[in-house]
Amino acid sequence: MSEEYRIETDSMGELKVPVKALYGAQTQRAVVNFPISGLTLPVTFIKAVALIKKTAALVNQELGLLDKETTNAINMAAEEIIQDKHTEQFPVDVFQTGSGTSTNMNVNEVIARLASLSSGQAVNPNDHVNMGQSSNDVIPTAIHVSAALEIQSKLLPSLQLLQETLENKATELDGVTKTGRTHLMDAMPIRMSQELGAWTLQIRNGIQRIESTLPRILCLAQGGTAVGTGINAHPEFAGRFAKQLENQTGLPFKPNDSFFESLSAQDAAVELSGQLKVIAVSLMKIANDLRWMNSGPFAGLGEIELTALQPGSSIMPGKVNPVIPEAMAMVCAQVIGNDTTITVAGQSGSFQLNVMLPVIAFNLLQSIELLSNVSKVLAEKAIASFNVRQDNLNVALGRNPILVTALNPIIGYAKAAEIAKAAYKQGRPVIDVAVDMTDLNREELERLLDPAILTEGGIHGA
Repeated sequence: MSEEYRIETDSMGELKVPVKALYGAQTQRAVVNFPISGLTLPVTFIKAVALIKKTAALVNQELGLLDKETTNAINMAAEEIIQDKHTEQFPVDVFQTGSGTSTNMNVNEVIARLASLSSGQAVNPNDHVNMGQSSNDVIPTAIHVSAALEIQSKLLPSLQLLQETLENKATELDGVTKTGRTHLMDAMPIRMSQELGAWTLQIRNGIQRIESTLPRILCLAQGGTAVGTGINAHPEFAGRFAKQLENQTGLPFKPNDSFFESLSAQDAAVELSGQLKVIAVSLMKIANDLRWMNSGPFAGLGEIELTALQPGSSIMPGKVNPVIPEAMAMVCAQVIGNDTTITVAGQSGSFQLNVMLPVIAFNLLQSIELLSNVSKVLAEKAIASFNVRQDNLNVALGRNPILVTALNPIIGYAKAAEIAKAAYKQGRPVIDVAVDMTDLNREELERLLDPAILTEGGIHGA
């Protein structure tokens, strides 16, 4: 035996395992079998599996199935993983067995070895750490638990920060009137607060969508074991497990109404991913609006000026780009792509088990993390600090022939269109053309065509 390896044994025989590895033979087999992407499941997912092991041990002790010493050793080992220790000990590729068995056993083996070393007794990864469990219920449970915890601690706070920042900015800019645009063409004026108000509602709706999905994410597979029947688990295990997990996390987890549904389908994860996709679509719209509004500074719209964060070109001195909206747009593209992967994976439930669980876990948690991070960045580095270029807004408003729409009730659509075309052709403000082409005096036209008043809607031509 080389000094760099030790011999481990599992049901398939002996295998060399690195001396420094805390895992055993089954993990090593997965490392050998799946040299595919170099991508591993997120730390947040591994921590959720460790939390499941800790919770299961406590429940099994309550039920008289596991002695106190073994329970304490498992809990101490699991807690080390939960506290971000030993992260390098989880090398299994995302693209592995579809049940995630390799990852479940990876965590079982690491916990068992740590528990054995600390307690001085033999803690078995299958018989003790995995007691009353199967990879088939542990991994779906870990998907739900990790997603729920990340949503509660990161995504919802970030989205709420973005919503509040947008609301504050809208209030600050309520007196700013600008040219509205449809089809990227000049339209009737709006207030900037109205424009930001639309963004605000998109984010508020996104928060509500996530909250409406959470009740199904809080339903757990744990207790279904291999096929949903609960074989080898105590009849009270599932209920006690959910309650114990609630005590540890503060989230109202409960056993799913059907473990067969939990194991064979991933509909709740697909639903959640769909809601994340909607948020990504909302953010993409906001990102593109910001980029257009910031475009210029001279040859674009130049309505706002985003905070300059870094040089924008390696060859053009002085160039500054809208880097935060660009980063956000890329995040949105990734999340939308992740949703497609999760959608396909969600269909892969053959009879009693979905067999694309690891890729669902990876993509779902990545989407949550990306949206959490980019929402905070957008709020703090773009929305809160951009400045309005009032001079440019005023020029565009003054030359906007579409303001003549307000005269429709007085002079009719055809005459108004004639005035608008003349203003376009002559390059003159619409009010000057209207003075020439109607019987209305300038004072009355100034009242009728006041952009700020027009943002209030209604009929102003009486």
